[in-house]
Amino acid sequence: MDDKFDLIPLLEYIPPTQLDYLDWVSVGMALKQEGYGFDVWDTWSQQDNRYNPREMESKWESLGHSKDTPVTGAFITMKAKENGWTPRQYDGDGMQTFGWDDEISYESTGNYKIVDKSWVEGKEIHEPDNNWNPVTQLKTYIKTLFANDDYVSYVVDSWQKEDGKFSVSGSGIYSKTAEQLLNELDKYSESKDIGWVVGDYNQEAGAWIRFNPLDGKGVKNDNVKEFKYALVESDNLSIEKQNAVMRELELPIAALVYSGSKSVHAIVKVDANDYQEYRKRVEYLYKICNKNGLQVDGQNKNPSRLSRMPGVIRGDHKQFLIDTNIGKGSWEEWQTWIEDLNDDLPEFESLAEMFQEDPPLAPVLIDGVLRRGHKMLIAGPSKAGKSFALMEMTISIAEGIPWFGFNCEMGKVLYLNMELDRPSAYKRFKDIYQSMGIPPKHLENISIWNMRGHSIPMDKLTPKLIRRAQKEKFDAVIIDPIYKVLTGSENDAEQMAKFTNNFDKVAMELGTSVIYCHHHSKGAQGGKSSMDRSSGSGVFARDPDAILDLIELDVTKSLRDQQKNRATAKFYADIILDENPAYLPEIGQDDFLSAAEMRKHLTAALGTERAERIAGFELGPLSKRVDLMTAWRLEGTLREFPKFDSVNLWFNYPLHYSDDAGVLKDLEPVGSEPPYKRGARKGSEANSSEDKKAARAAANKEKLDMAFDFLIDEEGKVLIGKLAEGIEGQPNKETVKKWIDNSEDYERDSNGWVKKPETDKEN
Repeated sequence: MDDKFDLIPLLEYIPPTQLDYLDWVSVGMALKQEGYGFDVWDTWSQQDNRYNPREMESKWESLGHSKDTPVTGAFITMKAKENGWTPRQYDGDGMQTFGWDDEISYESTGNYKIVDKSWVEGKEIHEPDNNWNPVTQLKTYIKTLFANDDYVSYVVDSWQKEDGKFSVSGSGIYSKTAEQLLNELDKYSESKDIGWVVGDYNQEAGAWIRFNPLDGKGVKNDNVKEFKYALVESDNLSIEKQNAVMRELELPIAALVYSGSKSVHAIVKVDANDYQEYRKRVEYLYKICNKNGLQVDGQNKNPSRLSRMPGVIRGDHKQFLIDTNIGKGSWEEWQTWIEDLNDDLPEFESLAEMFQEDPPLAPVLIDGVLRRGHKMLIAGPSKAGKSFALMEMTISIAEGIPWFGFNCEMGKVLYLNMELDRPSAYKRFKDIYQSMGIPPKHLENISIWNMRGHSIPMDKLTPKLIRRAQKEKFDAVIIDPIYKVLTGSENDAEQMAKFTNNFDKVAMELGTSVIYCHHHSKGAQGGKSSMDRSSGSGVFARDPDAILDLIELDVTKSLRDQQKNRATAKFYADIILDENPAYLPEIGQDDFLSAAEMRKHLTAALGTERAERIAGFELGPLSKRVDLMTAWRLEGTLREFPKFDSVNLWFNYPLHYSDDAGVLKDLEPVGSEPPYKRGARKGSEANSSEDKKAARAAANKEKLDMAFDFLIDEEGKVLIGKLAEGIEGQPNKETVKKWIDNSEDYERDSNGWVKKPETDKEN
């Protein structure tokens, strides 16, 4: 593809000299997976002194992938980020683009650059003179890093390679505890010779020690007993600058050791609970170091890695302890400090400056309801036609026509279809266009992203959505429905706050309105305000700039009969208009509202036989259609505009239309009648004791649901004592407990009662 993300520039941020063998191979696998050729990997690898041209091509051919977990371009972007690459670059229009397989994180998105190495003054280290005490050096190191019963591993044997460098020979000693070593070192404190304890070593090579305690059975990662420390080693800066940068970064260093050559070894406190956490913390540590100019040797990630032992000679220099316990006191303190320095929050602004600037408000998208770049939630129960309402809104914005009586500015809309298959979505849009009677003049203003079968959590969807949509300049992005992309429990306020933050990200990055729909909680909704009906955490009531809520109206039999009468009369009038329009002047104005009178006119206009045939074959489906019509009231809670009068609607598949006749204005919402009255009415209508019992149980459940939804806290919980106080009539706790036990909607939590998770079945 022409617009495929280019990984080659990212390789500049990943020096192969920093990588261990596994990471080096993984870069090759990622390049191969993404379609790059051997020459890219080969050219990049030549920067490393381990490069062997005779092996490269055969190694490339052997690179394979697991079908389940292939190494992709995401690995390269991850390694590049660790070394300072910024995954989001600004284009000429000021829009941001996301990197390969980015996802939204709720940690700081700062660049983590704290130190400018070019401005840091080096901090000298002072090598001990010949009167130094190697025993004291090693004792201090061991006491600083290990508990008495920790097994300490070290190596003094070495061998010289062809290039003249020395490397460790064998696994060394790993069966002595810190206490044993300290006791033995005490014996030779006056002689200052640690060789009597650790063994003789080659003074050209030096000696090594592992910084994490082992189990006394081996020296592999599996033998690491506690994941306390990680090694930070770098040789891209001078010794003095390495020392200064590590201190400027406030690294939580337990021991700082001069290696006797080109680097300082920092033994950093990470205090991980297990290997997985250790890996994550080391990756974070190395990322911070790399972004601040301290290019860390990536081969030192292993928790069983060897570091330089203080108290020995290495060539012309000493390996010695520079300092202990410097920087922040713990990993948690240091990480908090780093994150606090690198938040991406805006700066404080003076209100006086804003008064002078007089910043303009965002343009209106839906008059009296929503501005561009703001968020709107449409809530309602199943069968409210929420998806139809959103499609009607999509068409109204695209065509620049009113929606439910609210004027819409013409604009481009991206509709995220999470639920319907592609043909069904197309048919539904086409049916709505036809039912609205609107010629599709501006279809180019509607883009559909058919995501059924491809749903992913919103934090992963957000960067992909932004990257794809940023060139289109959409005025609105509509997500239907959100349960398909929901992350976390909808009753958890913290998780839902993180979830809805994604909508802010989309709105801010794209400059678009974000509109989404959600379902009502269980139980009667008539007694609640519009902002309290959405299921789950109260975050859904507080986060959007506009909440539009659909609640069903209780249509009486007489009103439905009236609608059948009017629908039948209109049907007859349409037939006359179509087949004998010359007869229309014979019809009186009031007759157009009467099915009986219009039947007479139909007979007069078309003849008895034709009129009877129409009545016999056409009116059955019409009557059924009216029976299936539902009535709804649209209410709003707005942040930017005054509250509007409720809008009453009929939903007659596939379209909502306004109640222009005003017949719905006096209807009460379903569930607005007090539960005890509804329960009594149901009880009086019951024909048997079982029916009466069921009616009472239903009434009790409605009382319980209403009280729970009213009293629920931000964690989605309610104490049973509060429930008893909040239910009408204030039954005792035992009674309420019995009602809960008889309900399948609630479960016990550590601090109260919570609703069981719902599976929303949207229409």
